[in-house]
Amino acid sequence: MAITEHKQMPRVLVAGCGKLGGAIAKSLLRQAEVFGLRRNPARIPQGVHPLGADLLDRQQIESVLPDDLDIVIYCLTPSSYDEQGYRNAYVRGLENLLAALGSQPLKRLIFVSSSSVYSQDDDSWVDESSPTKPARFSGQMVLEGEQTALTSGHPATVVRFSGIYGPTRQQFLDAVMNGRMDPASPAPFSNRIHEADATAVACHLVNLALEGKALEPCYLASDCEPVRLDEVVTWVREQAPCAAPQPDARKGGRAGSKRCSNKRLLESGFRFRYPDFRAGYRELIAWHQ
Repeated sequence: MAITEHKQMPRVLVAGCGKLGGAIAKSLLRQAEVFGLRRNPARIPQGVHPLGADLLDRQQIESVLPDDLDIVIYCLTPSSYDEQGYRNAYVRGLENLLAALGSQPLKRLIFVSSSSVYSQDDDSWVDESSPTKPARFSGQMVLEGEQTALTSGHPATVVRFSGIYGPTRQQFLDAVMNGRMDPASPAPFSNRIHEADATAVACHLVNLALEGKALEPCYLASDCEPVRLDEVVTWVREQAPCAAPQPDARKGGRAGSKRCSNKRLLESGFRFRYPDFRAGYRELIAWHQ
C-alpha cells in the first residue's frame, strides 16, 4: 500500500510583530505555521508562536530562530526616530537576522519598506523603476535596508508602502476633526493605503511565493487615487462635524509631492478592499459618530 506523505504547513517568520507585522502574522495563521519575533513576546498575537529576541543581539536571535523556514517577512519600525534608530531597525537588525538564518533556503524574504525612499516633489508619478534619492536619513536608511535584503542571497521582494491609515492609525483623521490640520490649497499630493489592504498585500505576496509564482523584486503598495491633501481635508469636513482650524494647525505633509502608481501590484492579481481614501475614511468616520 502506498504511503501518503504528510505535507507540512509552510513555516513563516514575521520579524517585527507590531501593528502591521502582528496583523500579517494573524492573517497567515489559516495557511501557515507562523512565528512572530519581537523584544516583548507577550505582545505577539494569540496563535502565533512567540519568539522573544532583540534583533540587535545576534546570539538572542540564533537561540530562538526556527529551522526550515519558507518565508521571512521583515517588518520593523524604529524604536527611536533618529538616524541610529533607523539604521538599527532597517539595516543592523536585518543583517543580524540574515546572519542567524545562515544557509536556510528561503522561498522568499519580504522586506517591508516605505515610499519615503522617493524624494520627488513635482507632482510626478513614481513607480518601482523611478529614481530613489531620499534627502532625509530616514529614507536613506530604509533604502539601505532594501539593498541589504535584495543582495542577501535569498530570493527577496521589497514592498514600498505609502502612508498606512485605518482603525489603529487615526492620527490624520483626528487632526482634521479637531482642527489641527489645515493645509494650504493646492496642497501637495498625498498617497495612502488602508491597514487592511497593507496586511492583504503582504499575504498576497506570501501566497504567490508559496505557490512558486514569479515575484518582482519590488512592489509599490498604495491605493488607486493619489490626491492633494487639502482635497482629503475638505472631503472629511463635508462628512462629519469638525472643529474650526486652530491658529497653529499643520499646513501640510512632509513627504514631498508625488503620485504613487500601484500598476505592478494590480497586475500581480491584487485587489483593494479600500481603493481610495473615501472608502476607507467613510468607514472610520462612521465609527466616530
